[in-house]
Amino acid sequence: MSRIFVVTSGKGGVGKTTSTANLGMALAQRGRKVVVLDADFGLRNLDLLLGLENRIVYTAIEVLSGECRLDQALVRDKRQPNLSLLPAAQNRTKESINADQMKQLVDSLKVSFDYVLIDCPAGIEQGFQNAIAAAQEALIVTTPEIAAVRDADRVVGLLEANDIKKQNLIVNRLKPAMVQEDLMMSVKDVQEILAIPLIGVVPDDERVIVSTNKGEPLVLEQKLTLAGLAYHNIARRLEGEAVPFLDLTATHDDLFSRIRRLFRGS
Repeated sequence: MSRIFVVTSGKGGVGKTTSTANLGMALAQRGRKVVVLDADFGLRNLDLLLGLENRIVYTAIEVLSGECRLDQALVRDKRQPNLSLLPAAQNRTKESINADQMKQLVDSLKVSFDYVLIDCPAGIEQGFQNAIAAAQEALIVTTPEIAAVRDADRVVGLLEANDIKKQNLIVNRLKPAMVQEDLMMSVKDVQEILAIPLIGVVPDDERVIVSTNKGEPLVLEQKLTLAGLAYHNIARRLEGEAVPFLDLTATHDDLFSRIRRLFRGS
């Protein structure tokens, strides 16, 4: 029985595509057959984050029009054969596909894959409606900023109205030092506003930019950063494991307590 997730947020730039790429890869590393579906027609980026942009021949549009078979459009990751990408068409608009066609695509995919992760475009217009049409579960990604959280709250309501009740929260780009100085919303603040279960907290990490430019998800690194470890932990929680959350605050405290001891000469 495959699980079909939409990775969404409402606001652009909060890390939906990064989360989709890393969670897809992390689940594939655990032996699951995973397909990531780029639903952002016209502005696709998922292929870049996975480093698969040069291997795309066909897209979802050609599959739907009958110009190619589904297996011809799927791009299998050579680093992790359990992971495949179904790319969006870059030269089309979000109106090039409708909700029924998205359901058709996902129905075809779920026969062969354990997980279908749908990377949702920003906004709540046609692209959003298409992306959620076939989803059974949702991962809401937000940064701890009031505008992002407000948009996420709107999306939570829209998902519930579309009968997607199983929703989990990923708080992305958390900066513990700013939280402790009351310059950024805490994870608890975000949870209280959105009122959905928390499945992961990803700390802010400059390695995300490096991994994006290289087309290598953080979870592939041999020496995992905290962000890479956070994505692995989210994948484990999706699989039903009880995994403790990273103690990001303690890391920050330890660093500053060491600095204070140095200045005190102790």
